[in-house]
Amino acid sequence: MSHLQYFDYPGFGERSKKEFNYSQAVRIDNRIEISGQGGWDRLTEEYPEDTAKEVDQAFDNVEHALQQAGGKGWDQVYKTRIYITVPMDDIAEPIVRNIHARCTNHGPLMTLVQVVALYKTMRIEIEAEAHLG
Repeated sequence: MSHLQYFDYPGFGERSKKEFNYSQAVRIDNRIEISGQGGWDRLTEEYPEDTAKEVDQAFDNVEHALQQAGGKGWDQVYKTRIYITVPMDDIAEPIVRNIHARCTNHGPLMTLVQVVALYKTMRIEIEAEAHLG
């Protein structure tokens, strides 16, 4: 797939590319698809102990990956897939708060799935698709 543009941000993204051979984002014509982003600090790879802070960081990481691939931000995101390992009651508020704050002109499509486990201690992972217009 050499005709596609792949992007890996410094820190976690570059390490993931080197160790696991996967990218954080791919640009396909006027779309950008973002790999699952957790709530990790992009440079230290540490996870917040607080669930709400982990959710906020996961949303930040999606935006960062999108911008690294040439996008502007969450207003271009039209579809999300969110995976969680904790009960919905424990994580719904920060997810909804972030969607409202970041998608001010629309409500993107969303699939939310509770799973048994994610990478390391992650409680949330977000995949996103954006249209550049």
